[in-house]
Amino acid sequence: MSEKDQRNLLHAAAVEGEILGKSVQQWEEEFPMIKQIRSYEEVFWSNSNLKPVDAALRETGVTLEEVKSAESRLKRFAPFLMEAFPETRASKGILESPLRRVEAFQEAVEDTLYGVPFGRLMLKLDSHLPISGSIKARGGIYEVLQHAERLAVEAGLVNPGMNYRAFAEPKFKEFFSEYSVAVGSTGNLGLSIGIISAALGFKAQVHMSADAKAWKKALLRKKGVEVIEYASDYSVAVEEGRREAEKDPKTYFVDDENSIHLFLGYAVAALRLKAQLDGIGFTPSQTSPLFVYLPCGVGGGPGGVAFGLKLIFGEHAHCYFAEPTHSPCMLIGMMTDRHDAVSVQDFGLDNRTIADGLAVGRPSLFVGKVLRHLLEGVFSVSDDHMLADLSLMADLESLRLEPSALAGLSGPSWLKRSTPVYESLQKQYSPEALSQAVHLAWATGGSMVPAEVMDQDIENGRKLR
Repeated sequence: MSEKDQRNLLHAAAVEGEILGKSVQQWEEEFPMIKQIRSYEEVFWSNSNLKPVDAALRETGVTLEEVKSAESRLKRFAPFLMEAFPETRASKGILESPLRRVEAFQEAVEDTLYGVPFGRLMLKLDSHLPISGSIKARGGIYEVLQHAERLAVEAGLVNPGMNYRAFAEPKFKEFFSEYSVAVGSTGNLGLSIGIISAALGFKAQVHMSADAKAWKKALLRKKGVEVIEYASDYSVAVEEGRREAEKDPKTYFVDDENSIHLFLGYAVAALRLKAQLDGIGFTPSQTSPLFVYLPCGVGGGPGGVAFGLKLIFGEHAHCYFAEPTHSPCMLIGMMTDRHDAVSVQDFGLDNRTIADGLAVGRPSLFVGKVLRHLLEGVFSVSDDHMLADLSLMADLESLRLEPSALAGLSGPSWLKRSTPVYESLQKQYSPEALSQAVHLAWATGGSMVPAEVMDQDIENGRKLR
């Protein structure tokens, strides 16, 4: 069956069936944007449920102290990371990525529909994070480290003030070899979990969905990780991984849909970003707002980062999620306020995108509820758009990124293209303040992509341009 035929079947099933007791037509009447979404159009949804940041943060129950505790744990493990991964020695075992001004790219799109309306465009290059080359190095690696620490403490292997370089010693690896770590993934989370778990000595299992890239599966197997493949999408891989892990009390399942540990690991990024922005003389404020655009799959990574940014910068950090037009699960979930009770497939979308890390049909309920009153909005971007931007970024800025890492770049243009949003910003900030704004697109992955795969993506993007 061709892809077009499969898509037509999905649409037909959505039209004939009901979604939570309502027809598609009723959903479209209540939320007119759904009609555009079902046609795979790029759309922008502005969140009308925002509350004052302090009040919204209190409602979440997650605190700054918890984020700082996560940062402290990562610092404790820095000596281990330097020993296990020599590439981290230059940063003293701290996993962090650079900021990059992309002026040539901004100038190239200036007179197009996707031009940046005001301020400076920058990239946060999580694509170049050490160990696993993506944003998942933050949450994924953190969660496995906290699990390893807990097991070691319970076994009496950790003493107060101990140098955590010891976690690289044979006795620790022998101890962890009795335990397993499992995760369901479209790719990048599986890479981070698999690589760090194997380095510590755990047996690692990664349940991979059909859309995961072949090179990611091959790399995991090369690292000694067991890769279990499914013909279905991300949700099935997660559910099967969770079910298998429940059978073994010595298996720890990293739950991308609901994990507070992943969330806190991602949130640490905000503390690090503050120091980087201080370094370039920029402070988010009434006279210089910050706008951040985060590629979104199930929501854990961008959710944690956005939450951290709100904790640190308050109302002057404006956060938006970016999703593929084929997989806008968080957009649908938050717009309808039904979160994980609805999926993109329910509305006839195929959940097939070149942005494999974002190919998620059903969003995280945990993240959706935490950000319900904090996230400014969500927009979608087509595969062709991501590929065109990928090639432009490679040609003009010599930055080689994977498709999903380009998802956020059209975000700034939506601020002006959405008249109500632009009018609201003009009321909140003076023209001078908007001219001093920073637009930060989070480049979530790319440095580990094989050269031949990257070259093909760049060439395909050039053709689209």
